[in-house]
Amino acid sequence: MPMRVIAGQAKGRALKLVPGDTTRPIMARVKEALFSILGSTVFDATVLDLFAGTGSVGIEALSRGAASALFVERETAAARIIEDNLRTTGFAEQGQVLRADVLDFLRRPATRAFEIVYVAPPQYKGLWQQTLTMLDQHPDHIAPDGVVIVQIDPHERAPVSLNALAQIDERRYGNTLLWFFEHPGE
Repeated sequence: MPMRVIAGQAKGRALKLVPGDTTRPIMARVKEALFSILGSTVFDATVLDLFAGTGSVGIEALSRGAASALFVERETAAARIIEDNLRTTGFAEQGQVLRADVLDFLRRPATRAFEIVYVAPPQYKGLWQQTLTMLDQHPDHIAPDGVVIVQIDPHERAPVSLNALAQIDERRYGNTLLWFFEHPGE
């Protein structure tokens, strides 16, 4: 079954998938649940989609009214698919694809802060922990009161020590766990 934009301006548009098994697209029911939880906070938000894969989450946010999305993806084939998907959905102007390693990107000083940060790394490599730690050490990437969502397999869940970020929620959908953190404002 093709992956589609669920709601908003580009509702129903099919998204290209990255060939092979290097990415794991978010299931439609998990994406629907995620955006139900985020609700109106998506409108006019800036979105950072890390390990972006097909760009499905950032594009869904744009379709639902986000102001802009930056997609960080290391793999060339995936970055090209995101660019194609942005053109197909009409969001090429609001979406920017950065072909880079996520951890290298987060080590650099932030040029802007994002209200929504989505982290969906390859599974079972500890990348979610490294990424969350890096975001915690460099919170200038996250707007005050911004939210970070980590998508992992529930078996990957492990305690994590954070200073700048606070855990606010966690939801399990079969073999997918969405873990929510907030960057508390002043």
